[in-house]
Amino acid sequence: MFEHMVCFKFKETLAPSKEQELIAKLLSFKGQIPGIVEITAGVNETEETGNRQGYTLGLRVTFQDREFLQQYGPHPLHQEFVQSLKGILDNVVVIDYPIK
Repeated sequence: MFEHMVCFKFKETLAPSKEQELIAKLLSFKGQIPGIVEITAGVNETEETGNRQGYTLGLRVTFQDREFLQQYGPHPLHQEFVQSLKGILDNVVVIDYPIK
């Protein structure tokens, strides 16, 4: 299996309703994008405020294997989500690793 983790940093503070809208969209990927074993997403609530660095939303997706992860990027639902972030996203950090 392969783990895909993403941290999102937005240009401005998002309204809670917008955060929930983005989270719901991400969670809807399961069952619609092949190879997703598990998916979680949520608002950053860490008490380590010095380590937040402005990243307020997190995503973790477990894929069956690397091939499904590679197919995820160009998938139309993922691309639609990426397009919805235009103009509001400041930065993103992505980490992908095999689960052993």
